[in-house]
Amino acid sequence: MKVFTFTRIFVGVLAGALASIAIVATVATAGTLAAPSTPASEKKAMDLGNFSVSLNVKDIKASKAFYEKLDFKVVAGKLEQNWIVLQSGNARIGLFQGMFDKNIMTFNPGWNKDKETLKDFQDVRELQRTLKARGLTIAPEADETTEGPAYFKVTDPDGNTLLFDQHVPSPKR
Repeated sequence: MKVFTFTRIFVGVLAGALASIAIVATVATAGTLAAPSTPASEKKAMDLGNFSVSLNVKDIKASKAFYEKLDFKVVAGKLEQNWIVLQSGNARIGLFQGMFDKNIMTFNPGWNKDKETLKDFQDVRELQRTLKARGLTIAPEADETTEGPAYFKVTDPDGNTLLFDQHVPSPKR
């Protein structure tokens, strides 16, 4: 009886040891444990491009002087045409006099913060299709039959306008 019990214990320990060896061998052969797969529902985040705030101003010279006191420097635009873009570090604002009714959040697909054209980016029409598929209302829409520079607008639930304004050629894909 003692031999039978010992044999059962020995066989159980041996089976456990063999299972452990098999697991170690599998991991060693694979190099590492396989990473969990990404669910199909998880998608890459949209790349909206360079961001800036476009401010509707009453007196562009007074506004320019104010923001210069906050260490913003003019990086683009033409004061005589009543629009300029200022930057301080990564913060960028546009000052626009008489061009639109209210402030706008602006995204520029295809540009980095220094207005350098990116080699690969999500074209404005691709962003528009994604947002429409998610149920957002686009007005006005970018013309889907074109390539290159185009824009569209979306309004958030609080009435804030988001402008998606691509100034560069569409990426080559």
